[in-house]
Amino acid sequence: MKITEVRTRAVEWRGKTVPPQPHFCTNPADLLDMPIDAMGAFRFHSWLIVEVKSDTGEVGIGNAALAPRVTKQLIDLYLQPILLGQNPFDSEYLWQTMYRRTMAFGRKGIGMVAISAVDIAIWDLLGKALKQPVFRLLGGKTKQKIPVYASRLYSQPLNELAKEARKYKDEGYRAMKLRFGWGPVDGAAGMQRNEDLVRTVRAEVGDEIDVMADAYMGWTLDYARRMIPLLAPYNLRWLEEPVIPDDIAGYAALKAMNVMPIAGGEHEFTLYGFRELLDRKAVDYIQFDTSRVGGITQARKISALAEAHEVPVIPHAGQMHNFHIVMASLNSPMAEFFPIVDVEIGNELFWYIFEGEPTPKGGSIELDENRPGLGLVINEDALKQFEVIE
Repeated sequence: MKITEVRTRAVEWRGKTVPPQPHFCTNPADLLDMPIDAMGAFRFHSWLIVEVKSDTGEVGIGNAALAPRVTKQLIDLYLQPILLGQNPFDSEYLWQTMYRRTMAFGRKGIGMVAISAVDIAIWDLLGKALKQPVFRLLGGKTKQKIPVYASRLYSQPLNELAKEARKYKDEGYRAMKLRFGWGPVDGAAGMQRNEDLVRTVRAEVGDEIDVMADAYMGWTLDYARRMIPLLAPYNLRWLEEPVIPDDIAGYAALKAMNVMPIAGGEHEFTLYGFRELLDRKAVDYIQFDTSRVGGITQARKISALAEAHEVPVIPHAGQMHNFHIVMASLNSPMAEFFPIVDVEIGNELFWYIFEGEPTPKGGSIELDENRPGLGLVINEDALKQFEVIE
């Protein structure tokens, strides 16, 4: 079996979008306190589709959502020549070759996103060639269903926030996550508004539902130390990305407070990055995204390392490449899930581009054992709503 083609398409949404409300979600640009749309840099209305084709007719599908045009160029110019003519079953060798041949300018960020997209496509191709779902290639089922948490509660008027939280509880979710809307430049008044968000959700859903909260890299260590005592009474399952990902010492200091669990890793890369997080006891939950961290080849290694440290892995963003990792890992108790809504931040585009992702029933999803590979197909007709860049 040989790889005969690596096709990339950057697709940019041209349909309806919903503008986010003010103080929609904190982010690292907030600290600049400039008269700009701080969240604008973290909205993405485009996606990258990767198809790895074989001489036996199977096509593996991968994808990435960060900087699609640049990621596409990196794959076309640097990774495709490495892959053509190779046996996709040599997945570890191919990963190491891509990693080591691009090390001078890759390693993390876009370089690793490109490798991730290709690696996901290779694993999808292998599953299709073997007529098995990817999770079975990774060790098989560790659970009959995957519990998922509703990841949709952004900062909004408190009555609307309560209504949305109640909706997810009524739909059967046993966990949900909200985002903070205020950070250091908003002072003590903003801290009270952040507490109001958490208080509102907790009061609406009660104590039998897990509630998590995400600062999306928008706080400083000092600000997080001040916020954590305010949040302690609400029994959060975790506080997510309270500081920027490079501030590992900050993560470790917050974890050492031992007030609430600290989660992170959405913006970390490779086994080496997570080894440092674990060695420095910086997180209570690991949240890599398979489409960023180095693909399935790296995700399974990080999952094994985290299991040895008894740190649960709950990947960022749901989506099938993450669901298969969760299904095959006893150390992954649940997964994130983005409900279907109009296009806003950009996470929603996955629903518009691909078909096959399961929808929750009673707060859990099931993976079809009879669908080989990742179980996704590209909705070519829906791509008419996008500008497609070959």
